[in-house]
Amino acid sequence: MLFNKNVPKSGGAKYPESKKKVLDLVPPKGYWRDLPLETQKEYMGGSFYLGGGKTGMARRIGWDEPSLTLTCSLAQKQTERCHPDETRPFTVREYARVQTFPDEWTFDGSIAQQYKQIGNAVP
Repeated sequence: MLFNKNVPKSGGAKYPESKKKVLDLVPPKGYWRDLPLETQKEYMGGSFYLGGGKTGMARRIGWDEPSLTLTCSLAQKQTERCHPDETRPFTVREYARVQTFPDEWTFDGSIAQQYKQIGNAVP
């Protein structure tokens, strides 16, 4: 095992209540296509009618699958990476774990700047 399961506490981004209500409906390893049809249309807006899979939108990660690519902004609609069990973005330290940073590694700046440092890193 690369890391123990006790992730150090850290800050993290928060979802607006409207996004949280939608992501509450997404199962682990699911995404926007797992939502009820009317919710899909409302959440996706005009994107609903365009081609392509858009599999990163309203995406909840599963414990038993590889992570999607980590980006510099995990709470934007196109790059959402929702926690497997809780309806929230990953904390900074959880994000760093996925990117294989040691727990002792420190990140400076605002929460957004810390996510950016992790998202720009090469694991």
